[in-house]
Amino acid sequence: MGGSQSALNFGAGPAKLPREVLQEVQGEFLSYKNSGMSLIEMSHRGKEYSKINTDAQAIIRELLDVPNNYKVLFMQGGGCGAFAAVALNLLNRTGTADYAVTGTWSGKAAKEATKYGDVKLVFPKADKPGSIPDQSEWKLNPNASYLYYCDNETVDGVEFHYIPESNGVPLVCDMSSSIMTKKIDISKFGCIIAGAQKNIGPAGVVVVIIREDLLGDPMKCCPSVFDFTHIAKENSVHNTPATFSVYVMERVLQWIKRNGGVSAMENQAKEKSSLLYDTMVKSHGFYTCPIDENVRSRMNVPFRIGGGNEKLEELFLVKAEEYNMHQLKGHRSVGGIRASLYNAVTLDDVKSLIKFMEGFQKEHGPK
Repeated sequence: MGGSQSALNFGAGPAKLPREVLQEVQGEFLSYKNSGMSLIEMSHRGKEYSKINTDAQAIIRELLDVPNNYKVLFMQGGGCGAFAAVALNLLNRTGTADYAVTGTWSGKAAKEATKYGDVKLVFPKADKPGSIPDQSEWKLNPNASYLYYCDNETVDGVEFHYIPESNGVPLVCDMSSSIMTKKIDISKFGCIIAGAQKNIGPAGVVVVIIREDLLGDPMKCCPSVFDFTHIAKENSVHNTPATFSVYVMERVLQWIKRNGGVSAMENQAKEKSSLLYDTMVKSHGFYTCPIDENVRSRMNVPFRIGGGNEKLEELFLVKAEEYNMHQLKGHRSVGGIRASLYNAVTLDDVKSLIKFMEGFQKEHGPK
């Protein structure tokens, strides 16, 4: 396909960004604000980046209605770095933490936290993700430093459609693949972490939203670059931040605002995912989703073809690319197909995918 044509990108991350934003960034890349310099050549302590840093924090506060007693931080290290940072900053409170493991990423977070303290699983880890036990079955420790969960499991396609009750224990949530896709009550959380590279920007920056009373007691071994208290004090410029990533993220957040805010993104997510799941139902078993209906993700839709026929799935991926549809291969740990429907993926993109799926079934399904 021609290089100038926008591909139908269903990748799980780094993911599709709004074309409009990419064109804005392209237009400013060689000379930011007519300065004759690219932003990537400018000091992180100069007035240009200082404004970007301030504006990015402000638009996050506006879009999510972040209360005044919370700090908005930007750090590096990706989600895996944030897994360690959460434990390094918060486990010191009591030395133990509760984890709800519902898939790949919450499992990795729990494993990372065991390096720094006692980790308890609030329900047994499932052999194969695809469900979330009812909260009445969770065994919560009232003395836990925090209760941790992953709002949306990118690999497995499992999503919480409610905010768990933590009974007064600080609630910590990984929202890397669901932030800015649904309205949430920030005041119910002690800390939120979110890698930008799914819904709000390119890879390189992690957003942390943390209640101020949880700052001030990191472990002595906590590196400064992961110390939430220090990052807050330094206004997220302790060292050179990922300036370009924060800049693009701020532009994406402004795009979300222009396009109706989080409520509009939420409505769009419901419509896109419902269309795709309905297509599977109508396929009469040719396309199947292994996830329980009540916890199916609006963001990451995994499915199998022909009962898990790997040759048929490989053919599906080859044919999809011929139609300029990319990054539909399931995660290497689970196989199959996965369509990620982040904010920048349009309704028309999803309709095109569905049309292709229907045509593929007609040609390769049972006669």
